Amino acid sequence: MLHYKKHLIAEDAPWVVFVHGAGGSSSIWFLQIKEFVKHFNVLLVDLRGHGRSKQMASSKEDRHYNFDVVTRDVIEVLDDLNIECAHFIGISLGTILIRNISELAPERVSSMVMGGAIIRLNVRAKVLVAVGNMFKRFVPYMWLYRFFAWIIMPRERHKQSRLLFVNEAKKVAQKEFMRWYRLTYELTPLLKYFEEKDTAIPTLYLMGEEDHMFLPAVRFIVSRHTNSKLEVIGNSGHVCNVDQPAEFNARAIAFLKGVSKNGCKSAPESEPSTPSLELAVC
Repeated sequence: MLHYKKHLIAEDAPWVVFVHGAGGSSSIWFLQIKEFVKHFNVLLVDLRGHGRSKQMASSKEDRHYNFDVVTRDVIEVLDDLNIECAHFIGISLGTILIRNISELAPERVSSMVMGGAIIRLNVRAKVLVAVGNMFKRFVPYMWLYRFFAWIIMPRERHKQSRLLFVNEAKKVAQKEFMRWYRLTYELTPLLKYFEEKDTAIPTLYLMGEEDHMFLPAVRFIVSRHTNSKLEVIGNSGHVCNVDQPAEFNARAIAFLKGVSKNGCKSAPESEPSTPSLELAVC
C-alpha cells in the first residue's frame, strides 16, 4: 500500500485528498496543510515509487503499470481508512489521476481541484515527450527531468517550484522513473477521452497565468464542460500551489466549502458502463 499521512480534525469533517505529480511527493503540499486543516481532514499520499512509497513491482504486471493501476493505489488507501468520499486536489500529472478516480469510482469524489492541470498536450509538449522517449535510455534521467522542469517552468519566479520538484525527483529510482515515463504512451488517448466526456462532479481549475503549455487547453475545456470553472492565478507558473500558495489556498478552500454540503453522489445506475481505460503500454 502507498505511504500516506493523515491529519484528522473531526470524525465528521469532510476529507481532502492531495495527489502530487510525477517526480514529486506529498511534501510538495507543505504550503497547504496549515490552512486546510482548519477546515478539513487531510490525507496526503506518496504515489508508488515516490516519496516514502516503496516500489510496488512484485509481478511483471506491476512493473508495467498504467494509469488505472496507479489510480487504484489511491483508492486502496481510501478503502483502508474507510473514507467513503472526499474532495480531491491535484497538481500536474496528479490531476490526471484524480480525473481517472472520477471514472473508476465517481461515488468517491465530492469535488476536484485541478492545479496546473494537464488536459491536452500541445505541439511543444508532444515534442518534449518525443525527445524524452528518444534519449531516455542514453541520458541520465535527472538531466531529462531538469530539462523538462525548465521548459515547463522557465521563469525566474518559478525557480522555487523547479528546485522543489527536481530535489524530490532525485529520490525516485532510475527504473521507477522509466516506468512512469512509459505512461506517456497513454496520455493522448486518455486525455482525449476526458476532454470528450463531461463529468457531473464540481471541478475547479486553478492555473498560473504563466502556465504557457497547459492553460490554453484548460480555457477551452472549461467552455465545454458545464460543471467546471477556471480561476487564473497571477504571477504564477505551472506549480501554482508553490508559486502563489496564499492565492491557491484561499481559492481552493472557498470552492470546497461551497460544495461540501452536497457530499458525494451515487454513481447513476442508468449510465452506460465506462469504457476500459487500461491501454496497452508499448
